[in-house]
Amino acid sequence: MPAWDIDPINVQTTLKSTGEAAGGLEKAANSLVSNMASAAESAGTAVPGGQFNGPMIGPVVAGTPRVPVGPVAAALSTYLQERQQKLAYMAQRTIDSVQGAADATNAYVTGDLDMAATHQANALKATVVPPPPGVDGNGGQGPK
Repeated sequence: MPAWDIDPINVQTTLKSTGEAAGGLEKAANSLVSNMASAAESAGTAVPGGQFNGPMIGPVVAGTPRVPVGPVAAALSTYLQERQQKLAYMAQRTIDSVQGAADATNAYVTGDLDMAATHQANALKATVVPPPPGVDGNGGQGPK
């Protein structure tokens, strides 16, 4: 078992800073979606709006109407769909890491070094984020 030399106060300070930084990532992700939706709407369509007859696609900010969009909006939508899983993984990995460090430190403080080692090892395991509802991991082509 590794030697332990943990300063719980410094761990708490670090975890708080990490949590605040993670909150900044959430704000940045929300801003990304909002800005891409605005860009998609501003890009317009390849045909005059009154002649558009296709499906409504592209990123849309919650509470706004879906309007006809063109190839730029479609590309932005595809980009966001491909990044969604990576962003979800990053968020979940941050949560798991912070929680694992907190659990390990709490176990250390209570004197259970075996439990602390277990929590530390669990925090290092790979994070698994399931695909969003309706996504089967096969490009929308149905079962593999």
